[in-house]
Amino acid sequence: MALFGFDLVSLANLRHYLRFKRHLRQWKRSGGHITKKYPILSDFRGEAGVARGHYFHQDLLVATRIAQSSPRRHIDIGSRIDGFVAHVASFRQIELLDIRELNSSDYPNIIYKQADITNPRSIAGIQTDSLSCLSVLEHLGLGRYGDIINPKGHIVGFNSLLQLLEIGGTMYLSFPIGKRNEIHFNAHRVFHPLDILGWSEGIKSLQLAGFDFVDDKGHLHQNVDLLASQIDCTFGCGIYTFVKNA
Repeated sequence: MALFGFDLVSLANLRHYLRFKRHLRQWKRSGGHITKKYPILSDFRGEAGVARGHYFHQDLLVATRIAQSSPRRHIDIGSRIDGFVAHVASFRQIELLDIRELNSSDYPNIIYKQADITNPRSIAGIQTDSLSCLSVLEHLGLGRYGDIINPKGHIVGFNSLLQLLEIGGTMYLSFPIGKRNEIHFNAHRVFHPLDILGWSEGIKSLQLAGFDFVDDKGHLHQNVDLLASQIDCTFGCGIYTFVKNA
């Protein structure tokens, strides 16, 4: 919106800059020393932080559940290191498998191994009673992270997760959900919330222990009945907790 030739964003920036200049004068009058000017104009009216959105909720929610369940071993596949992995590593050891390289984390609670879950041979012989894969499956097969192009990459990855999980073990999954299946190449896929139930015969070995989701406004909805609820999202985040029965 323009006002006398200035848009409102420019006017807001001008107000912030004038406030900065006023603070600068006050600082100097108070005897403050300045090495150089480095104006930050966007934080005058900013929020304290962001406590919403896909990553905030999925990372904190799943980390909390792992803390509560205290598994013997926890393996993560490709989740965000400076979010979920860091949360878990603050209270226990976590093993990370990722197709990408990782420099040393300097934290003994983070154990890293380079592995591609679309190649079952790279995870042969590994099993765990607790497994997470947050905001990863939607990328597999799109080539974005150096993986091989495969329209069924998410299903190949899902079957590898089933291979990794012991009987009685718990698996935490998340990915974007919407009103229909979509492919936003090469960024990610969006899945209908029920689509995962038809990905593989292996789904029969899993019991859905819980479903939560983040809506389009970034708010968390917990303990939702996946089969009975109308989940009205265009680009939400589904968070699934499965237990392997057989």
